[in-house]
Amino acid sequence: MTEETKEVEETRAEGGGEGTENEQERRIGELEATLAQLQQQMAEREQEVDGQVTALKEQLSGAAAKYRALILTTTPEVPEELVTGETPQEVEASFAAAREMVEKVKAQLEAQAQSERVPTGAPARTPPDLGALSPQEKIAYALSHQG
Repeated sequence: MTEETKEVEETRAEGGGEGTENEQERRIGELEATLAQLQQQMAEREQEVDGQVTALKEQLSGAAAKYRALILTTTPEVPEELVTGETPQEVEASFAAAREMVEKVKAQLEAQAQSERVPTGAPARTPPDLGALSPQEKIAYALSHQG
């Protein structure tokens, strides 16, 4: 119980709540003044708490920015445009999604490079296929390549 509530209870217990109008008006005035004082204190506390909340939000945002910078420094293959967020948790989630996207793109590029691979150098020297030639062509070929 607050002090004011205790005083009201004591007044009721002592005099049964009876008294002159002046006493009642004085008491009402005191209680209203106390109420105004408490309301002012509450407003001051709310302002103080709001200031603390704002400061904490700024600190959290700063921590998220530092975490983002650290992640991007250690993993340069992830584009910085893909990593966003106002809190460290949001930054972590967007980083995980960005890293997954980078891995998919890498895998696709590697698969594409494998399918387009051309052997280096000249092709292997293989003798011509003589099975499709007629006997006369085979003889002519053999005579022309003696040497």
